[in-house]
Amino acid sequence: MIRVLACVVALGFAGMADAACRQALALGLDVSGSVDAQEYRLQINGLAAALDNVAVRDALLSAPGVPVSVMVYEWSGPSDQAVVAPWTAIVDGSTLNGFIETLLQTARRDVSPGTALGTAMILGGQYLDQQPDCWKRTLDISGDGMSNLGPRPRDVKDAIGARGITVNALVIGASANASPQSETGALASYFRAEVITGPDAFVETALGFDDYEAAMTRKLLRELEMLAVSELIPD
Repeated sequence: MIRVLACVVALGFAGMADAACRQALALGLDVSGSVDAQEYRLQINGLAAALDNVAVRDALLSAPGVPVSVMVYEWSGPSDQAVVAPWTAIVDGSTLNGFIETLLQTARRDVSPGTALGTAMILGGQYLDQQPDCWKRTLDISGDGMSNLGPRPRDVKDAIGARGITVNALVIGASANASPQSETGALASYFRAEVITGPDAFVETALGFDDYEAAMTRKLLRELEMLAVSELIPD
């Protein structure tokens, strides 16, 4: 279904010669002090595995003439962010494999302990401004806690949304065996109220870092499917 819809969209927009891609995805990963070495690896490897999922690969490669462009960056304190994988147009399987390998080879940096979520959102919006010709631009923020440094997410999200950028979130809550799930629900509610913005914006939830791969897979499939439906317009 995703393949069919994406192909229909590609044909419907064939006249848009100036469009470089159908979607730009900037993925911001939380590497703040609350994320230990094992959790960091689960997050990076989980993203790599999600991108390598058969259904996600199919969605990404369904319309190579109008590819999805992807980049990944890490965030923590107000002045502590880094690009892990730069903008890459996923035009074929080899390109996707190379992007995945870059993630797998990434080693953790020494980072500050703060959680500057608003700053991370501003930075993600700036990265997406580098992709002005994409039909849709999406900022994905993963996080396991509320912002405690820098500008508040609620104070920056409207400016990002006004530039045509959708902000989605992947909340990493407590695992099913760790603590009450009400804590995870509260964190998801915070991201829903304070962080996400734009048409069809949503919050996906992972029950601990062990669940990150599955949650990221669900989120990517939903975003790519939503793109095909939302960009299909009548004559």
